[in-house]
Amino acid sequence: MTTELQPTMSLKKAIQERRAARSFRPDPIPEEILREIFRLGLRAPSGYNLQPWRFIVLREQANKEKLRACAFDQRQITEAPIVLICCGDRRVNRSEYIEAIVQLGNEVGAMTDTFAEYMRSAIPQLFENKPSFESLEAWTNRHTMLAVAHLMIAAKGFGVDSCPMEGFVTAQVKEAFKIPDEVDVCCLLPMGYAAEPEKKYGGRFPIDQVFYSESFGSVFQ
Repeated sequence: MTTELQPTMSLKKAIQERRAARSFRPDPIPEEILREIFRLGLRAPSGYNLQPWRFIVLREQANKEKLRACAFDQRQITEAPIVLICCGDRRVNRSEYIEAIVQLGNEVGAMTDTFAEYMRSAIPQLFENKPSFESLEAWTNRHTMLAVAHLMIAAKGFGVDSCPMEGFVTAQVKEAFKIPDEVDVCCLLPMGYAAEPEKKYGGRFPIDQVFYSESFGSVFQ
């Protein structure tokens, strides 16, 4: 019988204490904790449960050095014990992929024949008409970043720090790591244990400045 891993801090504390770590200690992340972080991260939502996210996990120092060369020589990439290349796969609109999602729903008892038929019809229309996004890349990036956010909060819950990074040259990363044309690099995510001093909290605008009531610009009540 296995014991379910439990976070070392509350969800509220994990959200409040998460920082983008600029430097990491070399301490490895225990494998069982890493896999639990990944498992929880994959519970992120996605439209029609299409789960367009893909993650390349870098552990070998040579590969991290290769990635650092594509990312403006930023040191956290080679310091962190784990680095994720977080990608969005535009091939989720293909019929065989939709069928795989239908099958997954069947396996967990969450799919009906009616909803399966609806998905087969609605998903191609969604990506053809693009009512709420301008490109398929925008849609897959949007959902992939939901998973990245889940990963960061789940990691912090186990005391593991991270650093979402958009400072990289996409073409170089794709070539170096054999990423298909239909897959886009959304961000890089070094993960590990932050070195001191910890990055200070940068502050956030107050609720009344970024939340509006009923229409944009209306004072939040």
